[in-house]
Amino acid sequence: MLNSYKENIIIVGAGLAGCLLAIYLGRRGLSVKLFEKRPDMRSHEIPAGRSINLSLSARGIHALNEVELMPKIEPHLVAMPGRMLHRRSGELQFQPYGKNPSDLHYSVSRGALNKILLDAAEGSGNVSLYFDQDCQEIDSSAQTISFKSSTTESVRSMGFDTVIGTDGAGSAVCRALVKAGAIEFHHEPLAHGYKELTIPGDANGEHRIEKNALHIWPRGGYMLIALPNTDGSFTVTLFLPYQGPTSFASLSDESAVFEFFREQFPDAIQLIPNLVSEFFNNQTGELGTIRCSPWNAGGNLLILGDAAHAVVPFHGQGMNCAFEDCSEFNRCMDFYNDWEALFSAVDRNRRPNANAIADMALENYIEMRDSVRDPKFHLYKQIEWLLEERHPDRFIPRYSMVMFHRIPYAEVQRRGVIQSEILAELSCKAETFEDVDIDLADRQVCHKLEPIKNEPQ
Repeated sequence: MLNSYKENIIIVGAGLAGCLLAIYLGRRGLSVKLFEKRPDMRSHEIPAGRSINLSLSARGIHALNEVELMPKIEPHLVAMPGRMLHRRSGELQFQPYGKNPSDLHYSVSRGALNKILLDAAEGSGNVSLYFDQDCQEIDSSAQTISFKSSTTESVRSMGFDTVIGTDGAGSAVCRALVKAGAIEFHHEPLAHGYKELTIPGDANGEHRIEKNALHIWPRGGYMLIALPNTDGSFTVTLFLPYQGPTSFASLSDESAVFEFFREQFPDAIQLIPNLVSEFFNNQTGELGTIRCSPWNAGGNLLILGDAAHAVVPFHGQGMNCAFEDCSEFNRCMDFYNDWEALFSAVDRNRRPNANAIADMALENYIEMRDSVRDPKFHLYKQIEWLLEERHPDRFIPRYSMVMFHRIPYAEVQRRGVIQSEILAELSCKAETFEDVDIDLADRQVCHKLEPIKNEPQ
């Protein structure tokens, strides 16, 4: 199909999604120019992005396997088969994500992953990389794009046949589409921000708390989490409201920060030796959801990944969803022979799923910071596992469908609503797991949930 086209393809943004898409296109023999506003991270010490490490799960792994990169990435992964909850009392509780050994996801360094993808894109022989190039303006009617060099301050303009924007939540390509009146853009800011901190490894470079877990300090309206790194450290993230009695605004000096951590996270404060300096030196990050409609303007311009659908990080699906965008783009290339039809198909197939995971990520924030503390939550989990064991073709816990399967997000969301209704009915009549009406459970599942047919092979 598109392999026979010799077109001037420009990708703006050499982050994770941009590099992966360039690899897919390069493997098809297409020539790609990949522009990035930052320096080359392989030779410059620069921030890797809005977070140091990320969660890699089934959808992202599938895409990386398609381009045969998982063997290079595996040494950078730390498995997380469950959550480790930290109570104020210091009590620890490990909650496995599922009953199957395969029900796990991985912590991975954003920088390490991006470097591997950059090498693979460049190594395809069909992708040219241009760094320190900040996209300035796109004229969709004239099909010209301009970039400003951050080193020489010079601006150059060039023509294009098609431009794909993978340049993140502040996308220049998205702005150009909005300016041209081609798409609608909606930003839904969250009233909570985040601050990254560090638990260093011990003197031997070993992890000082359980290595194979996503650590969570749930406190109702806010939380602290920690993801493991391969060097023995943990990347710690505090999620907190911007304003209010307990907020970033209230933590205005050293004593307030120490008192807050001593009261709320007493076992964590002793693990973060540079708490104060990191808290005040590290920027408070913003959180929010971006929704665009459509994602393309004919066959000239397309946005993917965070440029089209940034989500809050509470389901660990931002990168995985973006990688799934790229995989679907590549799949659709086998069925369409022009850019406009291809872009329309990608938009049609992916946008409902992106909207669904955006909603579920917001809902999972409440689960992580609050619901996990409720005894009913554990009863729900026990019932979910029972139903999954008895009806594996009909009932899979929603969290598992998102993280460990490739069932379309929109279908996960739809089934999740039905499953929640079943769980609510079963749990309202049971104080303990032994009280669950198994016959009722079987009837409800078979009556309300059809067999799962939508998982890609």
